[in-house]
Amino acid sequence: MTTTTAPRPARGPFRNALRRNLTAYGFLSGALIVFAFFSWYPMVREILLSFQKTNFVDPPEWVGLANLRTVFADAAFADAWLNTLAFTGLALVFGYGVPFLAAIVLNELRHARAYLRFIVYVPVMLPPAVAVLLFKWFYDPGPGLFNQILDVFSIPGLSWLDSSSTALVSLVIVSTWMNMGTGTLIYLAALQSIPGELYEAAELDGAGLFKRVWHVTIPQTRLILLVMLLLQIVATMQVFIEPYLLTGGGPENATVTVAYLMYQYAFNYGDFGGGGALGLMLMVVLMIFSAVYLRVSRDDQG
Repeated sequence: MTTTTAPRPARGPFRNALRRNLTAYGFLSGALIVFAFFSWYPMVREILLSFQKTNFVDPPEWVGLANLRTVFADAAFADAWLNTLAFTGLALVFGYGVPFLAAIVLNELRHARAYLRFIVYVPVMLPPAVAVLLFKWFYDPGPGLFNQILDVFSIPGLSWLDSSSTALVSLVIVSTWMNMGTGTLIYLAALQSIPGELYEAAELDGAGLFKRVWHVTIPQTRLILLVMLLLQIVATMQVFIEPYLLTGGGPENATVTVAYLMYQYAFNYGDFGGGGALGLMLMVVLMIFSAVYLRVSRDDQG
């Protein structure tokens, strides 16, 4: 007498996919845990802090919108936002345009291209504090490099960091020099992916360098330009290390930014709730801008 074994029930599609991708999920879970601990948790903690009064010793006290009213009443609040917006605007002119122009120049060169790429990228490899302190010596009104160069041309030296008219621009120059290497290499990679036939056709039509850039380069790199624009704005609106190490927010609050004022509230005034409220406002502004930007870019692509 023969016995028949009942067929095994078929596994569900989700279970089969889980078994096939178990290793991938394992690697992904590690990245998600690290990201949640260092990114998501601080964001959630900041949101909670903005509605609390705490010194991290006594139990926190919920104060509602009191922290927001406190920072709104601060005389430096308006200056911080205006300086942040001004820094972002100047950084778009220099930090967004200069790397793209540098990438175009490097792409047009036929000799020493690798060496020049290395030179452009060197500032990115320096620790930010080292790069900023190097420029602090450059800006020194006495033996500083920049005033020494001006002196060679019989031009009076400038109080780069001590004058409200030049301090913010000086910070933008530092930021541009520190970060342009990454943007330049990203743009250069995008430029090298453009088919050479397009440039050849433009040259046959008599297009010079400017027309080739305007009619070929910019349209072909439009997507990466839009992505870099968003990243540039998000990064520059969180500027902190430059005013912290170079000017301390001075002179006369000319370089106080929202991120620097947040630091002052938390670590100088001991008002972590006020610092959290500023961080929450900055996060909301960046989220709104990102949402509007993504909506406009999606409609434009459609």
